[in-house]
Amino acid sequence: MTTDYQTAREALGARLRELRVEAGLEGKDLAARLGWQPSKVSRLQNGKQTPTREDLTGWARAIDRTDAEGELHGLLAGLEMKQRHRSWRRQLAGGHRGRQEIAVRQTDATQAIRGLEVSRIPGMFQTPEYARVIFDSNAEFRGITPTTDAAVEARMRRQEALYDPEKTFRFLVCEAALYHRPCPVAVMAEQLDRLYNLVGQRRIELGILPFGAQLRRTAPHAFWIYDRRLVIVETISEELWLTGEDDIALYERAWDWLAESAEYGPPARRLIGRARASLDLA
Repeated sequence: MTTDYQTAREALGARLRELRVEAGLEGKDLAARLGWQPSKVSRLQNGKQTPTREDLTGWARAIDRTDAEGELHGLLAGLEMKQRHRSWRRQLAGGHRGRQEIAVRQTDATQAIRGLEVSRIPGMFQTPEYARVIFDSNAEFRGITPTTDAAVEARMRRQEALYDPEKTFRFLVCEAALYHRPCPVAVMAEQLDRLYNLVGQRRIELGILPFGAQLRRTAPHAFWIYDRRLVIVETISEELWLTGEDDIALYERAWDWLAESAEYGPPARRLIGRARASLDLA
């Protein structure tokens, strides 16, 4: 399947080719001017390689079209935006399994994960039945083919990282997530029991943000920070994959400010226990 990102990269390559042809240069001649291998010119023109800003500046100057430099940089900025924004429609076209396998790989490659969940239990802590309901509901909402069994299997496999001595997990969960119930009561009870038992485990720091807590900044939306290299933000229509230093620093500050107001250890257990006791299991 051709992605939005690839389509944009091919469009940029086509514009590079057009400018070269207008300048009356063969690919090998342009490569010689730039000190590149001819294969690089070919890859850029055919959308097989992503150019750098320096590549585009060199291209424009080598064909005596410095006036096109701004246009090419604008096309690259649009391409980079496509890379950051990953639509759910395309990611989940074949069901949830593929995206869960990506999550497994990201977790395997990360030593420290920090996360905030506002209205549901973090995937790393979900029981199989809670996860099953989430996947089934999302498949129905998006009108996609359900691949629930495979997605649940991948999510449970991802949770094996919780027992890796080289990894740490620090999560903040808004108290509302303990009461929002996307599943039958019995499933929610089992899920809260699991969450209760995770509090205080080695390498897992679980903080609950109480309803009445005073916050330096309110929780805007869920996000996950992978080491200090990637932030993933989920919206209804897409995911944002942020890798810029400024973006990462901003989300780290948001996480730190919220963490100041969270309850940990026995107080966190009391909040979870209170939500568990509120369930009507009759």
